[in-house]
Amino acid sequence: MNAASAFSDAPAPAPWSAGRRAWRYFARASRLSCPHCGTMPMFVPLRDTRSLSEWFTPLDGCPRCGYAYEREMGYFLLAIWAVGYGFGSLLGLVIYLVLETYYDVSMTTLLLATLLPVFCFAMGFARHAKAYFLAFDHFFDPPVPDLEDPPREGGNPVVPKPAPEPALPSPASRG
Repeated sequence: MNAASAFSDAPAPAPWSAGRRAWRYFARASRLSCPHCGTMPMFVPLRDTRSLSEWFTPLDGCPRCGYAYEREMGYFLLAIWAVGYGFGSLLGLVIYLVLETYYDVSMTTLLLATLLPVFCFAMGFARHAKAYFLAFDHFFDPPVPDLEDPPREGGNPVVPKPAPEPALPSPASRG
C-alpha cells in the first residue's frame, strides 16, 4: 500500500489530464469562446459590433451553460494590465530594439514606427487578453466542474446562487 492510497480511495488523475485541460482552455480562448463549454462566443460578433464599448465588453455570461464571465466588478482589470499591456509592451520593445539596432532612423520615425503598431495591437488584442485571462482563471480556479470531466462519485458540487439583496423598507412602512 503506497502513501497516496492510504489517504484517498480515489484514483490518481492521469498526468496528461491537466495539460489537456490547459490546452483546451487556451484553444477556446483563442477562438473567443466560453472557457467552460467552448461553443458560444464571449463577445458580440464583429459584424454586430456598433461601438467601442461592445468591442471591449464581454457578454454577461454564456447563453448555453450559464457560466458568468465577469465574476465581480473590476474582474478584467488584471487582464487588461498584465496580459494586454504586457504583450503590447513586449511588442513595442522588440520593434524598438530592431529599429534601433539595424536601422538608422530619426527619433520621430522611431517613435511612430513603435507606438502605432503597439496601439493597433492593443486595440485588437483586448478581447483575447480578457479571454486568455478568463481561461487561465478557469483552469486554476474552476467555479464548477468542466462539462467534459466525468462525474464524481456522489455527484458534482453545485455552484451556490448569490444571496438576494435585502429589500429596503418603503417610507410608508416606517410611519
